[in-house]
Amino acid sequence: MIQHLIVLPVVLPLVAGILLLYQRQGLVHYKRAVSVIATLLLLLVSIALVRQAASGEITYYALGDWQPPFGVVLVLDRLSALMVLLTSLLAVGAVVFACGGDDEKGSNFHGLFQWQLLGINGAFLTGDLFNLFVFFEVLLLASYALLLHGGGKARIQASVHYVVLNLAGSSLFLIAVGILYGATGTLNMADMGDKLASLPAEREGLVTAGALMLLVVFGLKAAILPLYFWLPRAYAAAPAPVAALFAIMTKVGIYAILRVYSLIFGEQAGGLVALEQPWVWWLALATLAAAGVGVMAARDLRLLVAYLVLISVGTLLAGVGMRSVEATSALLYYLIHTTLVTGGLFLLAEMIGLQRGKPGTRIVKGRPLVQGNALAITFFIGAIAVVGMPPLSGALGKAMVLVAAESTQRVWLWPLLLLASLASLIALSRAGSTLFWRSHRGSPSGSPLSRYQWFGMLWLLSAAPLLVAFAGPVSSYTQATGEQLANPQQLIETLLPDAGETP
Repeated sequence: MIQHLIVLPVVLPLVAGILLLYQRQGLVHYKRAVSVIATLLLLLVSIALVRQAASGEITYYALGDWQPPFGVVLVLDRLSALMVLLTSLLAVGAVVFACGGDDEKGSNFHGLFQWQLLGINGAFLTGDLFNLFVFFEVLLLASYALLLHGGGKARIQASVHYVVLNLAGSSLFLIAVGILYGATGTLNMADMGDKLASLPAEREGLVTAGALMLLVVFGLKAAILPLYFWLPRAYAAAPAPVAALFAIMTKVGIYAILRVYSLIFGEQAGGLVALEQPWVWWLALATLAAAGVGVMAARDLRLLVAYLVLISVGTLLAGVGMRSVEATSALLYYLIHTTLVTGGLFLLAEMIGLQRGKPGTRIVKGRPLVQGNALAITFFIGAIAVVGMPPLSGALGKAMVLVAAESTQRVWLWPLLLLASLASLIALSRAGSTLFWRSHRGSPSGSPLSRYQWFGMLWLLSAAPLLVAFAGPVSSYTQATGEQLANPQQLIETLLPDAGETP
């Protein structure tokens, strides 16, 4: 059974999605039970996979027993195991929150939710470039429908931009895959990286073009400047549990950059990895600056949290652009923090909006809230966590990223990241004072929130203190992950024992 664990993060949501979509109408409790149980099982499987990958051994699962490089493989290393676990942790909070009533605002929520997990997990585990494209499409198709869940003008407008841009990105992705396949004769990422080491000079131009096209695609998924304009409105318009799950979507693009540009275009392939480094570094800094301005300008709590996601994107991609083991370790620790905390803030924003009634999540004065004290305390905790103030995990994660920067990089990264953090602090302080302190007239508005909503939100925000409490083992794992990622030859030799041998 242990050898089949790798395929379960794909099979579990696939089967659960089929069961849920087969029965489209009614049976609310059945759908909730199936979806929650499937997500909890996914969490248990993810924990087992992390324990397996923590030893440093790289394993793979050949579908249909077709061995690489000819068959489709799912690859488990420290990075893929970490990302699958992070997805399942986020999914548990989002799906339980949805059981508080959001899942009844439209049809097929739970089935589409499971298929989105299928696409995300498949993207993290696949060892094949074409199947990375396929899983991207699966998660995008599910996200199109989830974004429209419940309807409304704002969601329709946001979905049009989201769909059009991602369709363009998918077309470019497919063209890039075709170019690289034509140049190397393989789609397996490990085999492609191995073959690029002996690539004929006349094909280097094609490979360079394919590599840069992939960078554009992954930059769009990660929402790097100037390809980020779809994100704030789409995330702000999405239903709260969907927006929380979307917190992992930008991380799929960041993961793809880390994976593809180390495994395929790394040093063993002649150093083509250098192609993406200056682009990512400078565009990451520009993203940080633009997101800081967006945070200050936001007049809606949902939109503010969406711009906080963009600040995290800029921070993470700056870590990618630094290209060192220490920077990779730091960005992975920060990635865990920001994904869970921003997901929790999307859920918290929805809870505040539900109790405020007509003003909703707009940052304007309103009546006191029925559960105002509890919501204010959780908002305060979430705010200091996401800004990066001690003693929560945001401070530790940002400090690790800042320390990982080299002397020349610190000149640019330190002021931009600290100014973006200051902008976040000012914007969240203004929002908190308006939503809670200035709302003192009239009788309390809203009704008590569901225990499912409280659990889902607290499940995610609890990551902030827990990541500090367990900072030692978590940072040790991310450090080992960075070292493993810097040595792609280990993965290549695992999948292709004869790699590098001359026939």
